[in-house]
Amino acid sequence: MIISQTPYRVSFAGGGTDLPAFYRKEPGAVLSVAINHHMYVTIHDRFEPTIRVSYSKTETATSLDEVQHDLVREAMRLVEIDDPLEITTIGDVPAGTGMGSSSSLTVGLLNALHAYRNRVVGSPTLAEQACRIEIDILKKPIGRQDQYAAAFGGINYIRFNPDDTVDVEPVPCRAETLAELEKRVLLFFTGQTRDANEILGRQTSGTGDRMEVLRQMRDLAGQMRLALTGDGDLDRFAELMEEGWQLKRSLGFGISNNRIDEMYETARKAGAVGGKLLGAGGGGFLLLMAPPWRHRAIREALTRPREIPFKIVRHGSRIIFIQN
Repeated sequence: MIISQTPYRVSFAGGGTDLPAFYRKEPGAVLSVAINHHMYVTIHDRFEPTIRVSYSKTETATSLDEVQHDLVREAMRLVEIDDPLEITTIGDVPAGTGMGSSSSLTVGLLNALHAYRNRVVGSPTLAEQACRIEIDILKKPIGRQDQYAAAFGGINYIRFNPDDTVDVEPVPCRAETLAELEKRVLLFFTGQTRDANEILGRQTSGTGDRMEVLRQMRDLAGQMRLALTGDGDLDRFAELMEEGWQLKRSLGFGISNNRIDEMYETARKAGAVGGKLLGAGGGGFLLLMAPPWRHRAIREALTRPREIPFKIVRHGSRIIFIQN
């Protein structure tokens, strides 16, 4: 049995500039962190001559071509495995909530399958192969940030180049700054999930008309990186996050809706300095930043929605268990 553990991510700025429609014209960039909520993938040899995959449903296939779960099927195909296997995926957070769960799953699958083949592969390879599966093979209208965040872990400034290469630059900041950042953030579930592919498809087709806004969003990722370095200016960081959210909302594409706007404005009136919706938009988790002494008032004003505390983790996808 092999078990991989792959973190989800929280993106602070630059989302949308990791789409090919933007970065193939000029470089994109995001600032994101890996968090202590994970996707787990287990792989076990199967006695029966079939492939059994368990996720939100369970399927049993007599051949690789019959596997309905497209990420599992294509990951096995890429690693060149068609052995009878039992594969189970378990996530700490549901899909469709803006934390990059699909890419965390793809990276974790690849890591576990390579381990099954007795191979150790590096973070760049895991991220590149995950992008190949999701974007090139399955033609999902997504960007490249989630795969790299999941594979590398930590807090990174990730640059997307017109030639499809990606540069991952760890952000040098004090442990005290990160600890204070963790104290200031709140993560609330909006009560809505959504299909990110639909929103991202609209955004891809409309990128050409919104290049200037996306350019500003990319530049904010750089400014927020600088705010974390040195002595760390988290007040400035929160203000930049607010600026970034207003830019992202202005794109349209169904990124926000009345319920989300109402939640955000209520939180602002209760003391939140900045915030944003995670992922493509349309639902999922609302990230807020506020002084810790304002947190209780914000929770009460929002009538105590489902909340997920999180810590920043340094590790990316890793193998946490092997038993021959």
